[in-house]
Amino acid sequence: MKFSVFSFQFSVGSTPNSVTHALKTKNLKLKTTPRARSARGVTVILVLVFMGIFAMLTGSIAGYVFEQGKYGRALSAREQAIHIAEAGIEYYRWFLAHNPSVLQDGTGLVSPYTYQVNDPEGGNLGNATITATTNLQCGVSQWIDIVSEGTADSAPMFPRTLLVRHMRPSVAEYSNMLNSNVWAGADRNITGPYFSNGGIRMDGTNNSDVLSSVSTWSCSSSFGCSPTQSKPGVWGAGSGSALWQFPVSSFDFSGIATNFSTLKTKAQTSGIVLDPTAVFVAGVQQGGTFSSVGGSDQRGFHLVFNANGTVSVYRVTGTSLARGQRADTFLWGDDYHTITSETLKGTYAVPSGCSLIYSEAKTWIEGTILGKVTVVAADTGSYAPDIILQGNINYVNTDGSSGLSAIAEHSVLIPLVSPDDMTVRGIFIAQTGYLGRNYYTTSGSNKVPSQYNSYVKRSTLTTNGTVVSNGRVGTKWTCGGTYCSGYNTRIDNYDRLLAFGPPPFTPAASPDYKFVVWKEQ
Repeated sequence: MKFSVFSFQFSVGSTPNSVTHALKTKNLKLKTTPRARSARGVTVILVLVFMGIFAMLTGSIAGYVFEQGKYGRALSAREQAIHIAEAGIEYYRWFLAHNPSVLQDGTGLVSPYTYQVNDPEGGNLGNATITATTNLQCGVSQWIDIVSEGTADSAPMFPRTLLVRHMRPSVAEYSNMLNSNVWAGADRNITGPYFSNGGIRMDGTNNSDVLSSVSTWSCSSSFGCSPTQSKPGVWGAGSGSALWQFPVSSFDFSGIATNFSTLKTKAQTSGIVLDPTAVFVAGVQQGGTFSSVGGSDQRGFHLVFNANGTVSVYRVTGTSLARGQRADTFLWGDDYHTITSETLKGTYAVPSGCSLIYSEAKTWIEGTILGKVTVVAADTGSYAPDIILQGNINYVNTDGSSGLSAIAEHSVLIPLVSPDDMTVRGIFIAQTGYLGRNYYTTSGSNKVPSQYNSYVKRSTLTTNGTVVSNGRVGTKWTCGGTYCSGYNTRIDNYDRLLAFGPPPFTPAASPDYKFVVWKEQ
């Protein structure tokens, strides 16, 4: 801080009057130096600078406060919008429950629909615009996709959208669903939920729940217990014991029973039917008739799926005999699973609107699948045919757009002559029989033909999908604790994508509808 200096000048005479005169005549003056004038200018500049800075800071803070207010209002509006969209979804769930025809064949579907969401105390909050789409196969609803866009009246420029899929959960929710006691060996690597209505000996590795509906069960020598012992619902040397649960609610296997007569009618109308004496596509016979391949384990149809969405249908007229021991009953029987002669009947495009192939004979399957296809092997008469997994089964796309459901009235089996390293993708359902590869031997009275000796032992079986078996599953056999037949290593992976959108007419795991997909778009 600078100060001005005052200089006083006096003229002094010899008398007091002279002093007075000097004061009057010389005038007392207050002088300001150049330095003082400069200091005053700097002060003004500093004041102006500080005022500018203050104004700038004040403006910035005010702008920040205003922007935060706008952001807060936007957040509130977006939060309201998502709840409004959810209210629209719940309303449409109610609508579907009261209009069952929509769930059957899409009749009565209302889309788009605007649902007004009200606050009992504050009036209208906003609107949900609902768009619903029915996925139809053979004229039957498989699931309904519901899209709900919610907007709040307070800020309609901030909409939010939910997408859900409304359907009955399918058996594809599990890697294995079994209706009997089972032993998962030490070589088993299981990905996905594993369920049995019976007891489970789990010596393998699991990364998801292992569920048994029983609290205890009798473990016999066929499950490695000698003498027979009472064991907990799930027990064994497996590393995933923290995920073992028992007892849990049992699963009603009769609830997944497929109405084969209904499926046959659907396939006759718009799918593919392999009649024992002819082939039909969308109700039109393809070529002439032939001698029956139905009602016999020694004949049937061989399906080879092609990557372009077609299927080549062969008429199997000859098979070779091998003796095999069943995994479910441990009884010996004659297996006619190895094809020795067949005739190509034609290559057909699988109908996209009804991707259902209904075979009334024993059916062999292999190949690469485009899209989602269901193969049913059933006979409405007394004969219950098997499905034979002839070779590798793969998908063109593994993003959930391709899939296979193979439903056998009896069993789903891997034959003696099969790939050493075998991979099968799909949902495999043995309705009254079992899934497995029978026990084969190279010695004794039940030995296989010598030309097939090298096929008795196989290396690795990888299953990507779901196994549903009424009877005990078995693809590896030990003799006195030593591996002697079947696949030495088994890897089970379940296909979670198919749980969201299974192939047509895949059996449901529950009679109740629920949202299996819930995501914000």
